[in-house]
Amino acid sequence: MFDLSKCDRCGDCLVRCQYVDYSRDKAIQEMTALIEGRDAEMLRVCTTCMACNEYCDKGANPYDLILKLQEAKGILPVPEEFLPRFAANEKVPSQVTKGDPGKPVLSICTFKSRLPDGAVQGQMFDGLTIVEGGEYFCYVLYLHTARESYLRKNIQKYIDSLASLKVKEVVLLHDDCYTGAVAKAREYGIEVPFRPVHIIEYLLRYVKGHPDRITGLNKKIAYQRPCISRYTPEKEYMLDELFELIGVQRVPRKYDRQDALCCGGVFIDKEPERGLKFQDRNITDAKAYGADAMVMLCPICWMRLSQPCRERGLPPVYITNLCRMALGEKPFPSGVDQT
Repeated sequence: MFDLSKCDRCGDCLVRCQYVDYSRDKAIQEMTALIEGRDAEMLRVCTTCMACNEYCDKGANPYDLILKLQEAKGILPVPEEFLPRFAANEKVPSQVTKGDPGKPVLSICTFKSRLPDGAVQGQMFDGLTIVEGGEYFCYVLYLHTARESYLRKNIQKYIDSLASLKVKEVVLLHDDCYTGAVAKAREYGIEVPFRPVHIIEYLLRYVKGHPDRITGLNKKIAYQRPCISRYTPEKEYMLDELFELIGVQRVPRKYDRQDALCCGGVFIDKEPERGLKFQDRNITDAKAYGADAMVMLCPICWMRLSQPCRERGLPPVYITNLCRMALGEKPFPSGVDQT
């Protein structure tokens, strides 16, 4: 939620934006227009990467203001004909695959078909109860579509579905699901009667609990940080610890951490030329810093970026499969295999 009391109109958030080239004066003009509810240029050029929220060290959350105004003014960052694709997630058949009593529950939202082979298989996932489908759709994707009100309207239903499982913890594969259950539920005043566990925390727990099974990979990787991670950046230290334990170096490239680039996400459908330009920058950057692979967490990032990475000779690796490689269950790709 945008907090006007924390915004001093310094313009830092828009000066740092990777997708525009604003001077300080231009950035201040744009923020002033946004605060006053005027039809600012930023409403049309925003790629919905959410980075400005993290760039603001005062916690004003300027992206939330952009999102609110886009919805109020009907300025869609995605082609309107694509909106039914988002709504289709609610209709994906739900399924509960029962696991061993006492083992964690893993929610994979509606993205089973978008995950690479083996993403939730192997010893780390043996015996887990897995829930999936529209009943467990988190609605956080709507933060990319100028439809924040739809998330606000439906998030209680999402929390209730997970709460109905009657477990103390739910492991959440999709970063969006975690953001919904942690950051957005808190913002909307919704009680969450279970502990949301990010997949990174779950992987870290497993690796730390089974050090004798880990063989260090001795590889350099680039990490494709999901845009929605801007709402929960506190888990970055867990990710770094996980990488260290499985023997991979997260190369200190230009487009990582706070300066990460969007995978192309939803805006590439509306502006393909612009989206492809930033995809190229992202992959070129990873290769320039000597990465052996591009590691991804978000299923949408996988859908958007894995094939372009292959075409450029940079193997894409899904984060759970990276851990499976350290456990000896899968080989590290030597070419451009789907992993």
